[in-house]
Amino acid sequence: MYRKKAKMRVVLIILAVVTASYAAKVVEISKEYQTSQKCKPCHMHIVKEWEDSWHSKSHYLKDEYFRATMEYVARKTRKSPNSVKVKCATCHNPRISVTSTNIEYEIKVLMKLDKDSKVNKAIDNKAISEGINCVVCHNIDKIHDDKDSSYRGINRVSWTKSGTMVGPFGDSVSPYHKSEHRDFMDKKSDQLCLVCHANDKSSHGLVFTDMQSEYKKSDKGCVDCHMGPRVSGVASTLRLENAKAKQRSIRTHGFSGAHAPDMLKDSLGLNVRQEGSEIFIELKNSLPHNVPSGFGSRELIIDITYKNATKEISRDSISLTRHYTRRGGKPTIAHLAKKASEDMSIPALDKKVLKVKKAAGATSVDVKVYYRLVNDEVRSILDLKDAIWSNKSLITSKILKLN
Repeated sequence: MYRKKAKMRVVLIILAVVTASYAAKVVEISKEYQTSQKCKPCHMHIVKEWEDSWHSKSHYLKDEYFRATMEYVARKTRKSPNSVKVKCATCHNPRISVTSTNIEYEIKVLMKLDKDSKVNKAIDNKAISEGINCVVCHNIDKIHDDKDSSYRGINRVSWTKSGTMVGPFGDSVSPYHKSEHRDFMDKKSDQLCLVCHANDKSSHGLVFTDMQSEYKKSDKGCVDCHMGPRVSGVASTLRLENAKAKQRSIRTHGFSGAHAPDMLKDSLGLNVRQEGSEIFIELKNSLPHNVPSGFGSRELIIDITYKNATKEISRDSISLTRHYTRRGGKPTIAHLAKKASEDMSIPALDKKVLKVKKAAGATSVDVKVYYRLVNDEVRSILDLKDAIWSNKSLITSKILKLN
């Protein structure tokens, strides 16, 4: 019995050392910079844009999909919910003060001795409740692209000292914090986005998000679409230049994406043609990443309606999404998947052509292309209730007269 206990202690020590060696370095944030409210006096317009963004909702309490995913993973892997939260915080809450957990913590949870642990205090700290806020992006000192793709989020960056903010301008001056320029805030902004929006793997090592590999350089970078075009404005309302705020070339901080219907509208080109008894539906993607991209449960829906004059003859629907399975071939979510079905997304700067049979007697066909954030299968597995996960957003449509 003594030998077994001694061996267990050795295993726990080794695991703790290994975990600590992988854990990212934490830089404490002074209270005066922890929340976006502290930035409002000088950057109110930017903070207000951010407040409506999905970056501000990256904390598990603010996103039903994220929260349900973590709870599901915890149940299926038999890990404590807080251990899963810490792992997900790699990208969702990168300023968390604890970056890893180990078996020793799991034992404490089982014995109900974790209440005052560093892990629990880190999870409950209000400083991370804003998710991806100002001191996530604007406190990054270096991005370590030399590390392999398994290093994401907090494990791919190092931080500035508290009180040093980085940005796209080399001449920024503030009486409230030190300002420094970084290329990844300006010329190399894609590098910053891909710190988190890159490669993610399931618990079985299956890559289900591969945006870094699918991304193709074009005349558009990430910020051109997701932060909008540069416009004349002010980054700070401080009147430091001839009693006026300095005019800048700035972008919005709304970080619009697939959650915004306006962002999806006309994001794909659609061409419909007839060849004999067959209808060809061509979807063209002019974006530098796949559509859909991001988490694997996103979906394109092509609704096809055949009519004779004004009378509807038949209706069909095609789903372009991915399905994930665990042991035994049972459906699961991407994070726990062992296998995945074929990637049905439209490749970056490429097209996909679908072929269907013309309905007998049809004189026209109406094709509508929709985007949905979560497919039926995953929405059912996670029991998602919010309408945003089931709503279809129209991308484009076309009516073709048939022979």
